[in-house]
Amino acid sequence: MANKRIYLNAFDMNCVGHQSPGLWTHPEDQSHRYKDSSYWIELAQILEKGQFDAVFIADVLGYYDVYDGSRDAAVRQGAQTPVNDPSLIVPLMSAVTKHLGFGVTASVTHEHPYTFARRMSTLDHLTDGRVGWNIVTSYLKSAAVNMGLEDQIKHDERYDIAQEYLEVCYKLWEGSWEDDAVLRDKERGIFTDPSKVHDINHDGHYYKVPGAHLCEPSPQRTPVIYQAGASMKGRAFAGRNAECIFIGAPTINAAKQSVIKLRAEAEQAGRAPDEIKILTMVTPVVGRTEEEAWEKFNDYKKHISYEGALALFGGWTGIDLSEYAPDENLRYVKNDAIQSAVENFTKIDPDINWTVDKIKEHVGIGGLGTKIVGSPEQVADELERWVDEAGVDGFNIAYAITPGTFKDFTELVVPILQERGLVRREYGGETLRDNLFGKGSQLQAHHPGKKYTKNETRGQFSRSTLASKVEQRT
Repeated sequence: MANKRIYLNAFDMNCVGHQSPGLWTHPEDQSHRYKDSSYWIELAQILEKGQFDAVFIADVLGYYDVYDGSRDAAVRQGAQTPVNDPSLIVPLMSAVTKHLGFGVTASVTHEHPYTFARRMSTLDHLTDGRVGWNIVTSYLKSAAVNMGLEDQIKHDERYDIAQEYLEVCYKLWEGSWEDDAVLRDKERGIFTDPSKVHDINHDGHYYKVPGAHLCEPSPQRTPVIYQAGASMKGRAFAGRNAECIFIGAPTINAAKQSVIKLRAEAEQAGRAPDEIKILTMVTPVVGRTEEEAWEKFNDYKKHISYEGALALFGGWTGIDLSEYAPDENLRYVKNDAIQSAVENFTKIDPDINWTVDKIKEHVGIGGLGTKIVGSPEQVADELERWVDEAGVDGFNIAYAITPGTFKDFTELVVPILQERGLVRREYGGETLRDNLFGKGSQLQAHHPGKKYTKNETRGQFSRSTLASKVEQRT
């Protein structure tokens, strides 16, 4: 069985329901409190008690309007609609915790990197270095149209934009301000040495950013880089840049195939395959006994919104299941939505034929991930099995009901994992990156982002040999 540390994120979203459409109707669910400060404060305290590495906050900038050609199903069922900004809840949670990290989802497609870089630096300062950025490229056409585009940008081009976007951010975070730029010299009346603040002079295909970063260096400089793209283009992007990668796989075999491909991409990019930490989404339904867990699960199933499940699936895959018969097998369609989601349900696991009925049952609790139902020991055993057989490093724990799912997992499962030496008993670092990897607060020297660090003697952006080789390969 597993003998390596298991990483734990809580998977939430500033909305109702998140990955379990319809369960907002359950009498014990409190996801309607997503708009209340008290919900996020309470959740943060639960998660830090459970030694979670971070709360991973999803986001979308559009409606799920593929199913039946309308957003009505998503709006009616509360399928990730309404949804609030993910970044503004972070200071609330950081104020009541000391170690819990915060993975903020933000799209490179619909915001300029100059303003975004400032917001992330601000959050990194306010949280004492506990912020990560989940880089997404926005898969909903509705978001693109409402941001003024005529149509969704093609899938592969979105990753070209993402690479340049990240390059701009690296330059701002890593290279614009030197470590000792801020003097706070009261005697001489000099707060910052202007000679140590540099223009980045970025003139690229998508962005022109000539000037300097607006923020002084934060504890991590660059937030921890999370990424969730598992398409061919997404894997290459992740292999080069990501520190933690999030996958959503319905089966162990599907997860295993994704893990093999992602580690190969990291190696191709000149990094160690195990340098990236891969987390898959799991929704645990835990009872004090197996019987109690199944009673709970069957109770939850009564609240599934199948219409909401089909609306979410349509947004994730770009496939309108209203055009399928209930027992018809899903067909592979390449489009500009989440290509890996389509692949997982059509090609990656030949042992399963996914019909519309199977899909809506599966998505109804836990979305694109898997569910684990059982006693605390059974859930812990199954998590270990996923680590052993799929090769994942940890889990994004999604909820059936909130905060109940997180409370149950923290109180019942975490102590067992701790007894087995798989989850730590106390945090080991001050910042999110140090807590995750134990190698300090900033990007490792060989990470591609570090090539933009200023050379102290010439004031020029330096490029490491390894980073240059990586760039030539890609």
